[in-house]
Amino acid sequence: MKRLLVLLLAFVMVFSLAACGGGEPAPGDEGEPAAEGYEIAMITDIGSIDDKSFNQGTWEGIVAYAEEHGITHKYYKPTEQTTDAYLAAIQLAVEGGAKIIVTPGFLFEEPIFIAQDLYEDVHFILIDGNPHNSDYTEFRTNDNTVGIVYAEEQSGYLAGYAAVKDGYTKLGFMGGMAVPAVVRFGYGFAQGAEAAAEELGIDSIELKYHYTGNFDATPETQTLATSWYAEGVEVIFACGGLVGNSVMSAAEATGGKVIGVDVDQSGESETVITSAMKGLAASVQSALDAYYKGEFPGGQGLVYGAAEDGVQLPMETSKFNTFSQEDYDKVFAALASGEIVLKKDVDENGNELTLDDLGLTRVKYTLVQ
Repeated sequence: MKRLLVLLLAFVMVFSLAACGGGEPAPGDEGEPAAEGYEIAMITDIGSIDDKSFNQGTWEGIVAYAEEHGITHKYYKPTEQTTDAYLAAIQLAVEGGAKIIVTPGFLFEEPIFIAQDLYEDVHFILIDGNPHNSDYTEFRTNDNTVGIVYAEEQSGYLAGYAAVKDGYTKLGFMGGMAVPAVVRFGYGFAQGAEAAAEELGIDSIELKYHYTGNFDATPETQTLATSWYAEGVEVIFACGGLVGNSVMSAAEATGGKVIGVDVDQSGESETVITSAMKGLAASVQSALDAYYKGEFPGGQGLVYGAAEDGVQLPMETSKFNTFSQEDYDKVFAALASGEIVLKKDVDENGNELTLDDLGLTRVKYTLVQ
């Protein structure tokens, strides 16, 4: 009965999507699709396809792989941020000929949990999450699905370490919603700053820490960032999608600096000194390649860290004063080898950690509500 209701909801919303053009044509697609339709599909998360963040990074990986191998591809934009709307977009993609569907963002965890049963002949790549039901009582990844998450704590660590090694001692972390990935970025940032301070013999690094509660660009966020810069904060790690736009605007007005997130955001503002990146494009291409080689890692939850090139700083575009490529290579290698082990958002028993649990002694943080 539950599956029937889901199918009916999806059926109704597919017609709603079709009526209002919910399946947008993908950039680069020309003319009519092949007879079998668009083979690789992506369902967008919150935001646009050119959001300079998760959607764009994932889509660029799909486009690169599909164009190299001559495979039709298209993205679909849900009508709203709900499980039913995501399922409707997935249904539209399946009807459009999709054999493999890529979904970026943890909000797809429940929709993919359902869709992997509804469309057993379709394969799913869930970026930044693993499938589970609505109340988190069941986690299940079927053989037609793979979940890919990232070691955000390592990416955040690289950013915090580099910032302090480069001479910054007054830091800010402005995250979006306090979801696991954002928390891991922030905790890694603090631990990286701590390690660099210890190496340099710095007794005190100031860190203002705040979650905006959304992933939007808002006047409130820009005002708060402006006040932080006025109070002496030198660089803010903007970790929350469009939250970064507000922080960049504040930095441009005050002469402050910004650390971007997810993808290389150096092109967004001259104030961006580096970005704590995830290997979105690379991991998507790797999963697509495995699928087309008949080696799809179905049923698994993969973690991409430094060892898998799943995290990085874009050194070629970073604007550091003293932090060198040699410095970066050394700390990156230590992360990749497991020499550096970090605390995440939860401990080995699944208990949530707080900043107090990170063992910080040189980083003096202030939680800003």
